[in-house]
Amino acid sequence: MDLFSVNNPNLLVNFSFWFATASMLAATAFFYVERNDVSAKWRTSLTVAMLVTGIAFWHYLYMAKYFFETGQSPLVLRYVDWLITVPLQIVEFYLILAAVTAVSSSLFWRLLGASLVMLVGGFLGEAELMSRMPAFAIGMLGWFAVLWMIFMGPAAEVSNSTGNPASQKAFKALRLIVLVGWSIYPIGYYLNGPGASPDLTNIVYNFADLVNKAMFGLVIWAAAKSDK
Repeated sequence: MDLFSVNNPNLLVNFSFWFATASMLAATAFFYVERNDVSAKWRTSLTVAMLVTGIAFWHYLYMAKYFFETGQSPLVLRYVDWLITVPLQIVEFYLILAAVTAVSSSLFWRLLGASLVMLVGGFLGEAELMSRMPAFAIGMLGWFAVLWMIFMGPAAEVSNSTGNPASQKAFKALRLIVLVGWSIYPIGYYLNGPGASPDLTNIVYNFADLVNKAMFGLVIWAAAKSDK
């Protein structure tokens, strides 16, 4: 049966994989072209944004193929992608601050550590390597730690002290994505319970990746363009 036939019961999830793959490629090309049109202090941030969507594009090629051929959720491939791209996104908070002010390297390591706790907890639960709810709680603790650091903790304090409107605007927009956009992932985790259909879970995860990777990079690009 044609993958995109209206009679294919997996039409929506197939389309979500195709659309996510194409969008990640388009975002990567856009960030690559625009990288040389921003001031030097923003280029590393835009390069990282390009890496995030580029890595995601590469993994989506394999995730889509796996789902199309097996009908099963590409769990391991998805977490491999997140294990690389989520820490890179966390690095962006450090980079947009470091572009305009002095920032302690300890802030980078704390943000990175919290993001890894979040990912490890999620994988252990979804892969059924430990009970789902305790693993979910571990992952949520990592997410809450990131939220605390960027809303009330050291990262927020540094951002408030920079006096750079473009950096502050980008920082606030990025942390809103982490608060609202990343909240989609726990929904996908819940939907991917025992005996669940992989279709809805993958649609949710694919949509979340589009918001949290492509949009994440676009926020950084907009800030860079406004801070010549």
